[in-house]
Amino acid sequence: MRKIFLILLVLFSLQIVSAYEIGEKLQFEVKYGLIPAGHASLTASDTSYFQKPAIKVTSLAKTNKFFDNIYKVRDEITSVFAQNSQYSYKFWKRLQEGSYRQNRIHLYYPELNYTMYMKYSYKKRKFNNTKLEIPENTHDILSAFYWFRTQEFAVGDTLKINVAVDGSSYKALVLVQDLENIETDFGELECFKIEPKLEGEAIFKQTGNIYIWLTNDEYKIPMLLESKIIFGHFRAILRDGEKIPYQKK
Repeated sequence: MRKIFLILLVLFSLQIVSAYEIGEKLQFEVKYGLIPAGHASLTASDTSYFQKPAIKVTSLAKTNKFFDNIYKVRDEITSVFAQNSQYSYKFWKRLQEGSYRQNRIHLYYPELNYTMYMKYSYKKRKFNNTKLEIPENTHDILSAFYWFRTQEFAVGDTLKINVAVDGSSYKALVLVQDLENIETDFGELECFKIEPKLEGEAIFKQTGNIYIWLTNDEYKIPMLLESKIIFGHFRAILRDGEKIPYQKK
């Protein structure tokens, strides 16, 4: 009986991160309308943070040579969060979108319920630091997304997540809107259509709604993302991946 209990305990702890594997890499083609605009990727790797087991996720977005002449994007976002996906340790955003620049860091201290927010001033060439109180289990926007992938939900559900980003702490909402069959490079897949309600300044300076289609299985792989920006409409389509359970058709 004791052995069974220990096995169940281990399985429960593994279940927290079973939605994605360490080494998972998702590669997206980004389109502006029907025009190829660039590429983006999400990579999850194993790391440690002050001797604590952690997961590092890196998001990269880059426009192609043609689109560089219209609206050049070079975005890099890094998140380091607890291995159980319950809270963030560090979040770093370095954005270049047209003439817009951003370099911001959040250092989270979950045991002390605060984050140190560092915003770089390009004019003064230094970081300005602000201490911000946060509730338990606070995420950045990347760790929140990976936490969401570990959750069970159904159409009509609204999940609430504590988020601290861009110097603000708030409760983000994720609306599970629908269940749709969509055509992908991996065949036709049933996907949840979700809508995150976020504050702050996100990738591509989001000004409208953003929708994400996640596979309706234990992995919840993002197959498609749609977002309105200042001057149009972007789509990010999953084209390839590593450590994912799907084969390209």
